[in-house]
Amino acid sequence: MKSVLLIQYSQSGQLTDVARAVTAPLVESAEIELTVETLRPKTPFPFPWPVLQFFDTFPSAVYLDGCELEPLKVDPNRKFDLVILSYQVWFLSPSLPVTGFLKSADAKLLLHDTPVMTLIACRDMWLMAQEQVKLMLDRCGARLVGNVALVDEAGTAGSFFATPAWVLSGNKGPHLFGVIPRAGVKPEQITASRRFGERIAHTLGHDLPVDGHLLQGLGAVRINEKLIASEKTARRSFLIWGSLFRKLGPTGAFARKPVLILYVLFLFTLIVTFIPISMLIKKLLAPFAKARVASQKAYFAYPSGE
Repeated sequence: MKSVLLIQYSQSGQLTDVARAVTAPLVESAEIELTVETLRPKTPFPFPWPVLQFFDTFPSAVYLDGCELEPLKVDPNRKFDLVILSYQVWFLSPSLPVTGFLKSADAKLLLHDTPVMTLIACRDMWLMAQEQVKLMLDRCGARLVGNVALVDEAGTAGSFFATPAWVLSGNKGPHLFGVIPRAGVKPEQITASRRFGERIAHTLGHDLPVDGHLLQGLGAVRINEKLIASEKTARRSFLIWGSLFRKLGPTGAFARKPVLILYVLFLFTLIVTFIPISMLIKKLLAPFAKARVASQKAYFAYPSGE
C-alpha cells in the first residue's frame, strides 16, 4: 500500500476543488491511501477580505513571516511516498498558513527526504511564489518532483480587476455588466486536472520512481515569458514597501492605515503603467533574446515542463 499526503489551505474553496479533482484517482485506487491535512490558522483569515486588512497582510506574506497554526492532525514522524502541497499565492508569495507550515519543525520532519509535488491555483503570476516555496522545501530537505499551476481564465489584465473583486466581495463575477470578467480557474480546467492524479496513481501503482518525470508531458504549467520581468519588479517593490510597513508597526497598527492608502494608489499606478510598458519592451526585444527566454522558461517550468 502506497501512502500520499495532501496538505492544503484554501480561503475561497477553489483550491480545495482543484485538490479534490487531482486526488480523485488516488481515492479510487485500492493501492493508495490518501491522508488529507488541512492547515488551520489559529486566527482564521476572513473571506471575503476587508480591503485594508487585505493590503495590510502583504508585508507578512512577502517577508515569509507565516502565521501560527493549530497542531497538525497527521503524525509528523510518519513517512509518505508522496506529499502534495497545495497553496494559494498572496502578493507573489505563498499564503501565510502554508509559509507557517513550511517554516515549522513538523514540516522538516514530514518532508525530509520525501518527494513533494506543489499544486497552485491563482492568477497567472505565480513564479516568484514558487521560487520561495522551492527555497523552503530545500531547507526542509524535501525533493520537488512536480508542480501544477492552474491560472485564472480572465488573463493578466482581466484578473488584475477580477481577482481583487472576488477576494473583497466573495463574488466571482462577472461584475459591472461584464466589464470585469469572471474570476477563478475555469471549471473545465479543474475537471481536467484529474489527469495529474491518474499519472500519480499509475506511477505509484506500478512502483515506478517518483522523480522529476512524474508530471512531464501533461501540460502541468505554462510559462508566460512576458510576466517574468514584471513579477521580479513587483516583488522588489513589495519588499521595499513591506519593509516600510513593518517599521510603522505590526499588522493592524493604526500608523499603517494612511500609508496603506498611499500604497494602494502606487500599486495601481505601477500595474497600469510600468508593467504594460515592460511587457511591450519584452515583446519588442523577444526576437533578440530567444535563447535567454527559452532558458528562463525551462527554468521556471522545471521539473514538470510545459
